[in-house]
Amino acid sequence: KTLFERQVKNLDGRVSDYYVEALSQIEFTSAKIPDFTEVNMLLANATGWSLEVVPAIVPEADFFRLLSQKKFPATTWLRKMNQLDYLEEPDMFHDVFGHVPLLVNQAYVGFFKGIADLAMQNLHHAEVIAALGRIYWFTIEFGLINESGRPKAYGAGIISSFGETNHALGEKATRFPFNVRTIMHKPFVNTEIQTDYFVIESFEQLYNSLSEVEAEIKMIIKTKKEAVL
Repeated sequence: KTLFERQVKNLDGRVSDYYVEALSQIEFTSAKIPDFTEVNMLLANATGWSLEVVPAIVPEADFFRLLSQKKFPATTWLRKMNQLDYLEEPDMFHDVFGHVPLLVNQAYVGFFKGIADLAMQNLHHAEVIAALGRIYWFTIEFGLINESGRPKAYGAGIISSFGETNHALGEKATRFPFNVRTIMHKPFVNTEIQTDYFVIESFEQLYNSLSEVEAEIKMIIKTKKEAVL
């Protein structure tokens, strides 16, 4: 209740309208912790996705396998009161409040699954998995979307973090137009608040970028082979 109410207030006017609509559609409120059985029924009707309970962060192969099956891995443990503003690893609030609502958006989950499918095809290429991890990080976790002429949050890492929301949409953050090649080669630090963010124009743009992602994967593999030769 504390997390939900303070973050909904903090996100007012700063989060994507798609997320606001999705939060209502998925029937999340501060009155109770979401029941995954009920949530799965709503997701199934909307996009065919569901939640898969996991104890903590799962290995990359398992993570992408679940996503390719339209299953989102979600934890059920909750942060402590002294961790309200920022948390390094995902808890239930991050997973459920941050990620789950937008799973009702077809273009968004199309991109989500597309990234997972490409990962499953390239699990034996460490460089490719690392590059896909970066595109996931700068979109699904920390992406911004341009709405009404200004950036708003849609990434779960921003939406679920009081501190990250204030920083990502504040004056000190650096924001760039969405660019697949740049993102797939851009390193990030996952233990502190981000410094750089990428802004999409729509979820359709995100979904349509999958062809660019696939082309960049082929280039990464080609470069690796040439380096070996």
